[in-house]
Formats: sequence, C-alpha cells, structure tokens
Amino acid sequence: MLPIRRLAPLVFALALGACATPEAVPPVGKGPTAMVAAANPMAVDAGVKVLQAGGSAADAAVAVQAVLGLVEPQSSGLGGGAFMTYYDAATRAVTAYNGREMAPAGATPEMFLDAAGKPLPRRDAILSGRSTGAPGAIAMLAMVQHDHGKLAWKDLFGDAERLAGDGFPVPQRMAGAAANPRVYQAATPDALAYLAKPDGTKVQAGDIVKNPAYADSVRRIAAEGPDGLLKGPLAEAIVAKVHAEPLPGTLTMQDLAAYRPQASPALCRPYRIYVVCVPPPPSGGSAVLEGLGLLEHTDIAAHGPGDPQGWYLFSQASRLMYADRDLYVGDPDFAQVPTEGMLDRTYLAERAKLIGPVAGPAPAAGAPKGAPKRAPDATVEPGGTSHFVIVDKAGDVVSMTTTVEAPFGSGRMAGGFFLNNQLTDFSFTPRKAGGALAANAVEPRKRPRSSMAPAIVLDRKGRFVAALGSPGGPAIIAYNLKALVGVLDWKLPIQEAVALPNMIAIGNFYAAESEKFEPAVVEGLAAKGVKLVPAQGAEGSGLHGVAATPQGLQGAVDPRREGAAKGF
Repeated sequence: MLPIRRLAPLVFALALGACATPEAVPPVGKGPTAMVAAANPMAVDAGVKVLQAGGSAADAAVAVQAVLGLVEPQSSGLGGGAFMTYYDAATRAVTAYNGREMAPAGATPEMFLDAAGKPLPRRDAILSGRSTGAPGAIAMLAMVQHDHGKLAWKDLFGDAERLAGDGFPVPQRMAGAAANPRVYQAATPDALAYLAKPDGTKVQAGDIVKNPAYADSVRRIAAEGPDGLLKGPLAEAIVAKVHAEPLPGTLTMQDLAAYRPQASPALCRPYRIYVVCVPPPPSGGSAVLEGLGLLEHTDIAAHGPGDPQGWYLFSQASRLMYADRDLYVGDPDFAQVPTEGMLDRTYLAERAKLIGPVAGPAPAAGAPKGAPKRAPDATVEPGGTSHFVIVDKAGDVVSMTTTVEAPFGSGRMAGGFFLNNQLTDFSFTPRKAGGALAANAVEPRKRPRSSMAPAIVLDRKGRFVAALGSPGGPAIIAYNLKALVGVLDWKLPIQEAVALPNMIAIGNFYAAESEKFEPAVVEGLAAKGVKLVPAQGAEGSGLHGVAATPQGLQGAVDPRREGAAKGF
C-alpha cells in the first residue's frame, strides 16, 4: 500500500463564520438519505450495494470506479486518473484529492515535437507511447478509502470482478464509441481484439462481453491495493505497452512505483449565501470559482434561463474565466499559479467591469497579483471522462471526476483496461521565442493541467447543499458553472439545472446546444453580439449531481448520457 497521511480537518469556520447570511435548507430525512449518481446503472448498483452494507461514500467510490472502468472504458478506468472533493459530515471538513497522472522522469518539454520542432499531429501523439502517464485513480481512491472508509478494501471489487468474469451487457455509449470512425483509438490492435466480434463488426449495445483479464486485474488490486497496479506483473504489462512502437514512451517501473496521490484542504470560496469547494490547480476548480466570482458582481440571479440577459452574463464571465485559466493554470508544484490573485475580490470586481452591454473582442488574460510572465498556451483537451456523486447515511459526500483523457485513452491495453493518454493534456508548444515555458509545458514528474472540477456546495454553517461535476474536456468548466448557476442563482431543482442547454464561450467562439435554447434567447443573444454556433464534435456534458432538500436527497442525471441516480 502507498503510505497515507491523514490531513488535519479543515474546520469550516474559515473566515466565513462572521458573515450574517440566510441559510440553505439541509435535508430533514423525509426521503432518501444516501444516494449514488453516476454515468451507468451497473456502477450505481455497485455503489448502492456498498452503502447498504454499511460502507461509506469513500468505500462506494471504489466500487463505482471499478465498475465504470469496465462498462465505460471509453471514459475512465484503472489506467486513468481522477480528482475528488470529499466532505466529512462529522467535522464539516472538505478535502481535495489529486489522482492526476504524472509524467515520467524521462519526459521533456519537447517530447510532443517532431524532428523539425513542429508539434506532432494529435492523432500520432495520442496513439503513441509518449502519451501515457503514471495512472493515479486507484492510488487516490486507496488514500481516500484509508482516510474515510469503513469496510475492507478487498471487499469493494466484487461487482466489477463478477461482471468482468461472467459478462456484462454492452452499454449504448460504449458501443457508440467503439463504432465511431472519429474515435481512432477504437481501431488499434488492442481495441479491435476487445471491441470487435469474430466477423470484424464492432460490439453492439446489449451484446454480452466478458473481460477475464479485467477480472484478474481487479482481483489483484483488491488483494494488494494500488501496489497491485503500480508494481509487479500489471506494472510490467503497462510499461511494455508504453515502450512499444510507434513513438515509444519513457515510462518505467520506477515511475509507476514512485507515484503518490496528493491530499490538501479543498479550495473553497463564498458565493452569495453558499460556499463552493473544488480541488485546487492543476484541476479546473479555480476557474469555476473565478467564473462564480465574476458573476457575483452581476445581477444574473435576476435573469432566469428564459432571459437572454442571464445567458449573456454567463457567456461573458466564461470568456474572462477561460482567458485567465488558459494562460496561468498548470501544476503548482512546477509553475507559479496565481490562484489567490485570480480569486481576489478586488481583482474579480475589476475584471467584471469588462462585461459591457454587448460582447466585445476576445478578452485577454488579466494581471492578477502574483501572475508570472507566461508563454501562450497551446493545450488541446479531448474528452474521455466521467463524473459521479455519492452521499452516505452519515452525510459524507464524494464528488469525483475520473478520466482516461481521450475516448479509450491511447488505444493501448494492459490487464484488460485502456491506458491513459493524459500527457497530451500538456501544451504541445512548450515555449515562446524568448524561451519562457508555458504554465502547462511538459516536465519530468509533472501533472498536466486539467479541466476536471468536482464541486461540493455548502451553506455558511458548513452543511451539505449540493455536489456536481461533469466530463467534457475544457468544456467541463462551463458545464459545471452552468449547473451551479442553475441551482444557486436560478433556484432550479438540480435535475433541471443539469438539463439546461450547454454553452461554452471561449475567446470569440460561442459553442452551444443552440437548438435547445428558446428562439427568443438565441435572438436576444445575437442582438448582443453573441452568435451561437452548434457544438459539433465535442464530447458533450455528463453532469451528475445530488442536492439536499427538505424532502431528502435528490439525484440528477444528465439526459445526454445513460446514467442513473438511486437512493434509499
């Protein structure tokens, strides 16, 4: 097992206790008091079973991830990474866990450049051995379960082992990704061996698929903890795949054995009568908080989802948020990230003044306190990601976003699971002419920047209000911000907030589910210079969440996915 350190609780007095504000309404137990919301019903069932057996949210998270990695391999898995925000109801402490993949010791800033110094084609980079970092999701879950678990680690993988060994019905999204000609990872030799039938056709929804190698892998991890993945035969298989042509990577057994997840107090900020908590950089959490901080200086709460002005304010805050995030955010262990400066209330007030009556040119990044000079960023984030929320009977909450990066990761498999291509989340153009590194340039043992931003919302007394998150590549930040605005500003039930149309406003581009907006909203936005463009080729959202209400817990499932929410 990895050495685990237990954090001192983050007592939720913060500096917020002095604020005299109305309170959010906690649940009163007249409905479900435990719940799992995730992207696949089989994973939800596994989590609920653990909760009903007396397990904690941390225990259930292990079971949910183990099943998701099997039935949603295009999105997450044993070979991927994750971020989690965890709420301890007894102490009202909020902890952030970082299971982001790590670059090997042999990585260099130029590893995604060709012999002429030009960025590699993304397809070539993703399918290469260079794209895979040391996976962190399982090691992170072991840390969380050590800190907050009630059941034995070895007893949390039963559903995943059974489904892999006996067979499971292929979900629609897995079949769709396998058959999608744009998902070139599904055409690799490893993927075809797993996803294609003897006649060469791809698996279809409802087909029963067995994965005995996956069953063996989870059986080993159950017995040995994360060492079962990061050391021994599974680690050797991962390294062998990474070192295979084309473009072999440098990941070694030493890189895998040296991987350590991180834990820290969550990054929390007040928003109106609430407090929103997310993981700090390199996650996308600080950007979500910046978006909220900008909107707090507007009257967006007075303009509901049927009012073009509400969406206009959302779009302009999004542009400012992304401009700062894309220039400044990286791994704070390697890059100076001005998180406090970007979330400073005076800075946010000044930035919010840039939101005029009509949309102007693309905003530049601001100059928050502590901001270093940075090379422009050239990061492109595809989306192969999932999100789930768990609340246990004691009131502990898990909000976890998990990923293999692109659909089916690098397309290479070991132990019945796909390897991540997370290192292509680094900037392919690492330097500007003067030699300064981009904040998200590749460096040895560095974690790439992420958009994942699992959120937990509390009232000013530190009581649970809601938790949510989404997949979606860089659009994750906009998806999460939209849902938070829907719940906290527009007072929508969490299911309605999740189902709101999506809009991703970056620079001069406004990608959106334009057909889902009311015509009057589309026309009103166009009059303000916001012309919605149908979002094509994007992963789309997969928002899942849980909210506390006087009727008990309410789960939310993104209608764009095939998930479920079950409580008791």
